[in-house]
Amino acid sequence: MRRCTCFALTLCVALSSAVTPLFAQEADAEPEVQAEETAPVEAESEDALDTGDVAWMLTSSALVLMMTAPGLALFYGGLVRKKNILGVMMQCVFLMGVMSVVWALWGYSLAFGDDILGGFVGGFNKVLLNGVIPSWDAATKTATVPMSGTIPEALFMVFQMMFFIITPALICGAFAERMKFSTMVVFSILWGTFVYCPIAHWVWSDNGWLLTGDYAAFDFAGGTVVHISSGVSALICCLVIGKRLGFGQEPMPPHNLTYTCIGAAMLWVGWFGFNAGSALGAGASATNAFVATHLAAAAGVIAWAGAEWVSRGKPSILGACSGAVAGLVCITPASGTVTPISGIILGLAAGYGCYFACTTLKTKFGYDDSLDAFGVHGVGGTIGALLTGVFATSAVTGDATANGLIEGNVGQFVNQAISVVAAAAIAAIGTLIILKILDAVMGLRVTQEEELRGLDLTQHGEEGYIFL
Repeated sequence: MRRCTCFALTLCVALSSAVTPLFAQEADAEPEVQAEETAPVEAESEDALDTGDVAWMLTSSALVLMMTAPGLALFYGGLVRKKNILGVMMQCVFLMGVMSVVWALWGYSLAFGDDILGGFVGGFNKVLLNGVIPSWDAATKTATVPMSGTIPEALFMVFQMMFFIITPALICGAFAERMKFSTMVVFSILWGTFVYCPIAHWVWSDNGWLLTGDYAAFDFAGGTVVHISSGVSALICCLVIGKRLGFGQEPMPPHNLTYTCIGAAMLWVGWFGFNAGSALGAGASATNAFVATHLAAAAGVIAWAGAEWVSRGKPSILGACSGAVAGLVCITPASGTVTPISGIILGLAAGYGCYFACTTLKTKFGYDDSLDAFGVHGVGGTIGALLTGVFATSAVTGDATANGLIEGNVGQFVNQAISVVAAAAIAAIGTLIILKILDAVMGLRVTQEEELRGLDLTQHGEEGYIFL
């Protein structure tokens, strides 16, 4: 038995000694094979890639998309009558689809491509995402990944896509419960192409006249590009399309404020991606924007609900939610240039200012801005853009000359006012032209019978609430 054991051990040692060199040879050969299989796959700016920034921007992009649906879909959906809730939700969801494709095909190029028409809009060099997504060089057998700072340009593109989606969705609040769905789709595509893209090019492209030069204005995350443009366009829409049947003669209360509250909470959370994500990286600028955004929203809640408390004797959940959104809108252009304490001031100003616009101003002029898109986004965006020129500070911008009125820079406040007028002007003129063309070609509004029955049934053949 011992002899068998010894023989077995001797045989194992011998086999081990014979096989080990073979494995050593295979191990030595493996790097050559591995090197051949992993030939350079990124020929462009690989060293500039920051995985932390990439992770934050992927997260931010998802947060901003969440703002449209379910955030805005629930926020707006709860404010309309129950016969129109699916119409509002369908607008938000469908715009997530169609605007994404438009952005990829030509929108991104018009916003961030090379200057054409004297810098009025971007060119066609990035159409179909040319030079944006990875490409393969067959000659060198390498893949090129275009970069935008420390992140792939494709990631920057998709982050900006989420802004392109939500902006026309905001306008839908002005003509809720009465515009034809088909017209809404065509309007959104045309508006995104001819209004949004030029403003984005002015404000955010490398050579934009509102980013550099004598009229450079601060718009960190879209006060002019998103909120003033959508708010002013919303006002034009509700004036052109007319009031809802029975507006001012019969009550039209929100049908489900529970939805509205949930939607507002999702918007609040998503806005961290909206504003802090606009830093395009995970760093001090994103941190400042995050904190300022939260405090501005908090102050907006206090201001709007407080104004209701004083004037009506009771604060409402609708007022608190609206105040939060107003504060978020106001801090958007300023979040990268003001301190969080200044953010509180902006939130208070927006909360009361938007409350005044949605009650006193709206009642005085009698326009039917169904869900107060102009009162919150147009007015709140304007307040934010102007106050950015007051409270911007070198402590946040890191530039001794990049500050506002409080630190002696009168010119910056003037530039902020110019940016507001420029964005409002192209939004108003462009929207009016588009609406007039569509009214003549396909009509803007559903029939009286369809409006009375509700858009859920007449436009989509569905009901939001079926109780068996």
